Amino acid sequence: MRKLHRATSLLVAAAVSLTACAAGSGGDTTAGGPAAAPGADEAFTLTVWSNYSGRELAEVTKALESFKAKYPNAEIEHEGSQDDDKITAGIRGGNPPDVAMSWATDNIGQFCSSGTFQPLQPYVDRDRVDLGQIHDAVRSYTEYKGNRCAMPLLSDVYGLYYNEDMLAEAGLTGPPRTTAELLDHAKRTTKRAADGSIEVAGFLPTMPFYANNPQNWAPHFGAAWAGPDGKSSLATPEWAEMLRFQKELVDFYGYEDLERFRAGLGQQYSPDHAFHQRKIAMMIDGEYRTAFLDDQAPDLAYGTAPFPTSKPEMHGTGFTTGSIMGIPKGAKNPGAAWELIKHLSFNTDAIVDLANGIKNIPTTKAALDDPRLEVDEDFRTFVDLARSDKLRGNPVTPIGNAHIKAVGDFASSWQSGAVPDLLAGLAEVDRRIDEQIAKSGK
Repeated sequence: MRKLHRATSLLVAAAVSLTACAAGSGGDTTAGGPAAAPGADEAFTLTVWSNYSGRELAEVTKALESFKAKYPNAEIEHEGSQDDDKITAGIRGGNPPDVAMSWATDNIGQFCSSGTFQPLQPYVDRDRVDLGQIHDAVRSYTEYKGNRCAMPLLSDVYGLYYNEDMLAEAGLTGPPRTTAELLDHAKRTTKRAADGSIEVAGFLPTMPFYANNPQNWAPHFGAAWAGPDGKSSLATPEWAEMLRFQKELVDFYGYEDLERFRAGLGQQYSPDHAFHQRKIAMMIDGEYRTAFLDDQAPDLAYGTAPFPTSKPEMHGTGFTTGSIMGIPKGAKNPGAAWELIKHLSFNTDAIVDLANGIKNIPTTKAALDDPRLEVDEDFRTFVDLARSDKLRGNPVTPIGNAHIKAVGDFASSWQSGAVPDLLAGLAEVDRRIDEQIAKSGK
């Protein structure tokens, strides 16, 4: 998935509209229970909006076409380069799509709590769908407070990428397993020019930049977003340890030198990406990066591993997110919309084919174990993480990604030296997040 999350907010939307022959009535799930599925031989049109483009758009289109195996008279129209804002505008304007697939999970709490996405549990119960086929972390980021309003479409799992030649040149025999080792590896693989400017950064600590986002880093420090009472809990030793690790690296490079270096780096999803161009020795990123590297930097010698953790016993912890699919409020044909969602969520052949096409992680246990899944040594790191019980999903709140942005903004100020008291600053961010959630009424 490019990001796929790729950077952080990616999306797919699918709109379903029936022709005159189509079965099923429009409306919301809650109005009269789950809507009926179309008949196997009935003709209807599925209009799919997505934020995919290029190669990935073509692969998603293939996955949508596989829906015709069950509904041969379905017509599918796939439009790329759509986003969540357009879906929201469609709902407000009374012309929503029938299936919305969002590339990121940041807004799932808002979608579920506001009714933007309709409840899917009635369909799950009616069709006796076994949600146990989906790993726990993935299930957690497709619902909010017991309201399942979305299903997954593949996932992203994050780990460590490292340049094998750079580590070897620095006398390092393998990737770091702890954040203390990461700090040491970063310093030893950093290179400076004669004038002191950075030529190669062992590990770039700037946040937010590339996949350096608070939700991606937090699990490796055991940092939780909320306490037992449900309130924001950033003013904790774990969050403080994470940010102090970040600041120690920033201070090693020098903030101004680091900013000058970062300003000259390429875009996250372009061939000029800093890792592709051997400008950074290590980074955190998702499994999808393997496809970009194969395509854009085929001669680069690299390896993958679980991202280092603050405590050795936490090794193997990982962050996961992914694409989600829901039925928007006011969808004209929720019955057919659910059939499409169910197909893409649970049909093993469709899941494996799409995972192979865009190099994302399958979200069902059967697809993860399918022998047709293409798994090389570097991709296996992420498959193994996905099979573990140490994955942590995106924090879900009714305020969309506002809490994530708040922490990212704070980290930016902290790394620049503008925060005099770390814990007091985090406590203030807690207060503002709790206040915003309270104002949401959710």
